[in-house]
Amino acid sequence: MSVAEKISIRELRNRVEGDLRQKLARESVLADEESLRPYECDGLSAYRRLPLVVTLPDTVEQVRDVVRYCHGNGIPIVARGAGTGLSGGALPIEEGVILSLAKFNKILDVDTGNRTALVQPGVRNLAISEAVSHLGLYYAPDPSSQIACTIGGNVAENAGGLHCLKYGLTVHNILKLKIVTVDGELVTIGLDSLDSPGYDFLALMTGSEGLLGIIVEVTVRLLPKPECAKVIMASFDDVEKAGNAVSDIIAAGILPGGLEMMDNPAIRATEDFVHAGYDIDAAAILLCEVDGTPEEVDDEIERVRRVLEASGCIQMQVAADDEQRQLFWSGRKAAFPAVGRISPDYYCIDGTIPRKALGDVLNRIEDLSSEYGLRVVNVFHAGDGNLHPLILYDGNIEGELERTEQLAGKILEMCIEVGGTITGEHGVGMEKIDHMCVQFNAAELTQFHAVKEAFDPGRLLNPDKAVPTLHRCAEFGAMHVHKGQLKFPEIERF
Repeated sequence: MSVAEKISIRELRNRVEGDLRQKLARESVLADEESLRPYECDGLSAYRRLPLVVTLPDTVEQVRDVVRYCHGNGIPIVARGAGTGLSGGALPIEEGVILSLAKFNKILDVDTGNRTALVQPGVRNLAISEAVSHLGLYYAPDPSSQIACTIGGNVAENAGGLHCLKYGLTVHNILKLKIVTVDGELVTIGLDSLDSPGYDFLALMTGSEGLLGIIVEVTVRLLPKPECAKVIMASFDDVEKAGNAVSDIIAAGILPGGLEMMDNPAIRATEDFVHAGYDIDAAAILLCEVDGTPEEVDDEIERVRRVLEASGCIQMQVAADDEQRQLFWSGRKAAFPAVGRISPDYYCIDGTIPRKALGDVLNRIEDLSSEYGLRVVNVFHAGDGNLHPLILYDGNIEGELERTEQLAGKILEMCIEVGGTITGEHGVGMEKIDHMCVQFNAAELTQFHAVKEAFDPGRLLNPDKAVPTLHRCAEFGAMHVHKGQLKFPEIERF
């Protein structure tokens, strides 16, 4: 039985606060409500809980001290970076400790010969590229939140970004991790070389959402900046045509550096916010960037033009210079805050589908929007089929959040139905945990739990996130639309 089961939350908070202040500086342990409130949620603000205590260690040894203390006392631990995640992955546990890595914000080393950088987990994504720009290098994964999100969180969620189609997700751009295990041991996973022998624990840890270990150092790959890059903005009078054009570009053997799509509501909201020069009358726009040598770029831009014309594009514009290219991308990166200006609340979904299904799925999302009486704005990484529908709602209206969650569930189920998955880069967290029951069967989920048990048998690291228990799946099947379809026996252990 854990400490939390024996005494009240208040008593537990007082005890844990006192114990941890013996290991960390007084100001590095937060326990009063006012100080805890900023940690009550991550970017998915629909779910909120106060943690027991927040710790802000300064050193790896202090991280180990906190983890060893929690492990010895059966107290859950939720590691937290910048809190920009959108799936509730950093949602606190009321009886648990938030372990903030905000102070781990240093770039420790840059190896230009091997094109790598050793960074702490609290380093902002964009800060890596800024630090090596003068060397002609950059870090490729570029989430829309890159100005704020941290590399540790990127690894935990396997973040992507606007240029992930050509340059890959986080998992493709890191070489080595240093982690603290649940019992406080310091372990290195991966090597400085391009590959390492044995099981691919590096890939296992990437995207594990803080369930398997706490990241304290990351070795990232750096790439040389392309000599030249150009972006073309293509307008369509029909959303399905724009979706089909994405498949046509890839089918033509073209691999863009970035290929993004926005529908008309997203275009209008973004243009009003950023003034990026978007075509506000278009039903949808595609932003397609190609990079390489000047000769390669000119050739590929012409090839993209021909494909877009054949796909029904009604207007095209190539960015006149690098300043306009950056402006086009700034609009796309600001789409989420832009939509936040036109609705009291929005719920961001992250699902991935085969590219060939884009047109059909967008039309079906529009039908679901009408059925539920909720506006949906579509912004997504079209090149790899990673959808980000934003459902607009008002959390002050009773029942509207619940209806929004139902609509989100329907969209996720549709992603699975067409051969996709319930997440691309935001993770499962709390948001999609029930829909893991739809995507995976009992045997598969049991194996997920077996991996968790191998790393964290006491289930203290970010518990009750990402992977549902079979008991939860059984309840979900009984209570929701999947009644009779989900057959999960109740297994007490998992």
